[in-house]
Parts: sequence; C-alpha cells; structure tokens
Amino acid sequence: MALKIYTKTGDDGTTSLIGGTKVPKSHLRIEAYGTVDELNSYLGLCIDLLTDPTGQQTLREAQDRLFTIGSALACDPVKEPGMKLPDLKDTDIRLLETEIDRMTQELPPMKNFILPGGHPTLSHLHIARCVCRRTERHCVRLELEGEEVAPLIIQYLNRLSDYLFVLSRYAGQQLNIPEIPWKPRM
Repeated sequence: MALKIYTKTGDDGTTSLIGGTKVPKSHLRIEAYGTVDELNSYLGLCIDLLTDPTGQQTLREAQDRLFTIGSALACDPVKEPGMKLPDLKDTDIRLLETEIDRMTQELPPMKNFILPGGHPTLSHLHIARCVCRRTERHCVRLELEGEEVAPLIIQYLNRLSDYLFVLSRYAGQQLNIPEIPWKPRM
C-alpha cells in the first residue's frame, strides 16, 4: 500500500519537529527550515536554466547540503544528540570558496553595484541569492532567540549567497550578457 501524502495531523496549525516535539507552524524553527526548502526549490530552477556543467554540479551539491541544513533545523535540539543526522563540514564551505575564486579569476573587476537582470537565468540566480540571504537571516534570528543553530549553517548560507552572486556574473559572461551597472541618481 502506498503511503499517503496527507496525514491531517497539521490541520490544527501545529507540526512536529524531528524527535516528536509539537510546535506551531509559525515557530521560528519552522520558518527557518521552510525557507531552506524554498531556497532548495529555487536552486533546482537555477540548475535547469544554467548551461555551465560546473555551476550545475555545484548547485546540486548545495541542494544536498540544504537538505542537511533543513534536517538539522527541523530537529528538536534537545533530542538531536541521540539522533543520527547528516552534518555539514568545513569542506562544504571551502568548495563554495574555491568555486567563487575560480569564477572571479575569469570575471572583470567590479567597478559598480550591479542591478539584477539582463537575462532570465541571471535574474533567477539573483532571486535565489536573495532567498538565501533571507534564509540566513531566519537562522540568525533563531539563534538570537535562544534556539540552537550550528555556526557552520550560518557560515554556509553566507558563503552560498556569495557564490550565487558570483555565479550570476559568471553566467552572464558565458551568455555574453552585459552587466547592468547601478548609476545612482544624484
């Protein structure tokens, strides 16, 4: 028999963390891992739009890491030590830094702020970057509210948003799309 997708257990506006603790669906922890899920979905769209195999592979790796982050955020921190969950590693952050450095070597130096746009692929990468920054803010807020968040999670999200910015510039160069410099009105 197939497992049903609906359980009706959340009809009262609550959900369970990994470990069984019931919390309101508006809980900061739910908001944080829900935004991780949104970012992961958006990265899937970006992968579909990219033509660069290295960028696609790096984003696939990021999707896997986001599932790791989501599982950590979805877990009741009091009960987590007794559970076997995947974890984030320093090497995950170094991969993003290596890719940022590789792409930056091929890009002209930035002389202006860059407006998002110019091509659907670039626009979607910028939206993913913004969702990533929002995800990072949710995690920081969660930590500031006294909820446990592993420092590597915040570091990873910070680096991923940097990566998405550089990837948008790099994709633009590959697509021969000129950057749109911000020219402030004076």
